[in-house]
Amino acid sequence: MARSRMLLVLLSAVVVLASPMVYAQQPAAKAAAKAPAAGAGPTLLIDTVKGPIEVELYPADAPKSVARILELVKANFYRGLRVHHAQAGVVQFGDPTSRNMQKQMDWGYGGSGQRIGVKETSKRSFDRGAVGYAYQSDRKPEDADSQMFIIRIANPGINGKYALLGHVTKGMDVVDKLAVTDVIKNITLKP
Repeated sequence: MARSRMLLVLLSAVVVLASPMVYAQQPAAKAAAKAPAAGAGPTLLIDTVKGPIEVELYPADAPKSVARILELVKANFYRGLRVHHAQAGVVQFGDPTSRNMQKQMDWGYGGSGQRIGVKETSKRSFDRGAVGYAYQSDRKPEDADSQMFIIRIANPGINGKYALLGHVTKGMDVVDKLAVTDVIKNITLKP
């Protein structure tokens, strides 16, 4: 998508690898079998206009990145934001500019104004349902701020390049339905 310039190196990889021969949708049973073990950390409840999504976080893998996301969640930063990028393999949100439909051409550039400042990567794989910390394609992982992406189709080409924040445990059917301009009503912590 030409107007969505905040798309990281991730999206370059998605576009390059998006041929049906390289990207194959995993059957649900296989995707579930690859999901990391439960009990890793707190769970985010992402309330969208299409339904709820639950994401288990991995603070041991990316402690500063997860801590920053939790700060933003507790401050209700994500309330009313929109999905600003959606392709077959990925969906992305977290730009506060997306609250303003008049500025849609600028979506994907904004953030909270506080970059993470460290590079954290995970040994876990960016399988279907993986949640990563986004940064602009002309920047470094240390520049990640508030944007997150959820992998719809496994993308091993980005393993080790992004902080892997967690994994969707419920609601992948909702993730699959999300489109540009869909509203993230809010993100909270599961009690």
